[in-house]
Order: sequence, then structure tokens, then C-alpha cells
Amino acid sequence: MASSLDSLRVESTSNGRNAGHIQSVERAIAILELLARDEWAGVTDVGNALGVHKSTAFRLLNTLESRGLAERNLHTGKYRLGFGLVHLAHAVTVEHDVTRQAQVGCEWLAQNSEETVTLSVLEANESVTIDQILSTSTVASRSWLGRRTPLHCTAPGKVLLAYLGEEEREEIIAGPHERYTDYTILDPQQLREEIERVRAHAYATTYEEFEDELSAAASPVYSTDGSVVAAIGLSGPSYRLDREQLAASAPVVREAAELASAGFGHTDLTDYPDTSESDETSDQ
Repeated sequence: MASSLDSLRVESTSNGRNAGHIQSVERAIAILELLARDEWAGVTDVGNALGVHKSTAFRLLNTLESRGLAERNLHTGKYRLGFGLVHLAHAVTVEHDVTRQAQVGCEWLAQNSEETVTLSVLEANESVTIDQILSTSTVASRSWLGRRTPLHCTAPGKVLLAYLGEEEREEIIAGPHERYTDYTILDPQQLREEIERVRAHAYATTYEEFEDELSAAASPVYSTDGSVVAAIGLSGPSYRLDREQLAASAPVVREAAELASAGFGHTDLTDYPDTSESDETSDQ
């Protein structure tokens, strides 16, 4: 076991530690690597591997244990990886899988719209952008990658809200809701009607609801069982994506969503009503 411990000795204990690295974080990562390699390790083992006093090793292990990243055997006092890592790994796997499976739809939409394309998922009642392709236009929408946005006033958010279970959907619709612009929908009944349109057309739009001079549209991406796993959409300046253009973009965005859904094995295509019938949209 000594050789494996030596191979994991943290570089920060030498003078060659990389500038800008945080020593305690490096040590915590080294402990996780050690536990992944040797399964069980005691405080003394960890202290030797890191080149630190046992008290320091204990505090590090105790911190990891408190966050579920390590667990201690009450009889031996040794530690192994905790189930908290499973949750973290699952989150990474899901996001990467969604991005990969929906890639064809995103690329197709970027080529056929020349606007910024985003792929968003639901997390803690917010829309989170996990992938994007920036517009080729000289006036491009800002980067949304990794950004968390509200459900009631963004196009991806409305899609994700529309396909929640009825009880959870109604709870969110009831509000209260934050106002971002003069166009933000705050009234629960108005928002409820808007979300019903999203469900009927599988298409959501926003016109300067989240940010001034920004418009967007989105459609749901389905998994093989028919559940919605993401929202694919486009966004751009409202002078280019006015209300009329948003309504006209529906077939293109929905086709991109169907291509993305096909990546998950979903092939049940539906003919939706023409959005131009009802799109006096309250519309990102």
C-alpha cells in the first residue's frame, strides 16, 4: 500500500505547487483519488500520503464525510468514498448525455436560423443552459452557457414549466413572480393561459420578457417514454426576432426539437396547430 500512497502525495507539499491552486482543495482531491484507488484508508494513511500531520488529515476527512463524499467505518475508523459522489457523477452523466443526444438538433437549428441556439434543462425550478451555439450574426445574443434563468419569463423556462406535473406546475404559476421588464408576465391567470398555449403548440416564445431588446423561442425535447428532458431554442435581438418572426420560426424550432428528440429514441411526431393563430405572444 505504501507505493500507492507515495504516488498520490500532493504536489502542493513541495515548492513546485502551481500558482493559484488552493492547497486544501488539492489535498481533498488527493484524498478522493486515494480512496478511489485503495478503497479504504485510515487517518495515518492519508496523513502519510499528503505529507501532513494526522490532525490535518482528520479534519480533511471529517469535512468530506460531512458532505457525504466519504464515509467512515465505525469499527476500523477507516474511510472510503461516500455516496454523495454518486449524486455528483449522475448529474454530470445526465447533462453530458442530454447534450450529446440533442447535438444534431442544435446544430441543425443553428444552420437554419443563424441565431444563438441553446439547450436547457430543469434544475431546482430554474432553467439551466447546458449547451449553446452562438449566432453567426455580427449582432449576436450573449452567452447563456451555464446560466440559470427563471421559468415564467424565458422561452426554455416556459417549455420546462409547461411539462411539469400539474400540481408542481400550478404551484409555480401561482407565483409570486419577479418582474424583469415591462413585458414580464406577473398575473397567474395570464401565465396559466400562456403555458396552456405552450402545451398546445409545443412551442414557447418571449418578447423582451426577461431582458429588453431580447426575444427567444423554444420547443420541448422528448425522451423515448414521452417525457420532456430539455428545451431547445433560439434567441436574438427583438428587432430581428419580432413577434411576427417568432411565430414564423415555430416550424423550424419544432423540427430541431424533433431531431433532438430522435436522439433519445422518440419518434412520435405530432401535427401542431399553426402558432400564427394565437401568437399575439407575450414573448425570451
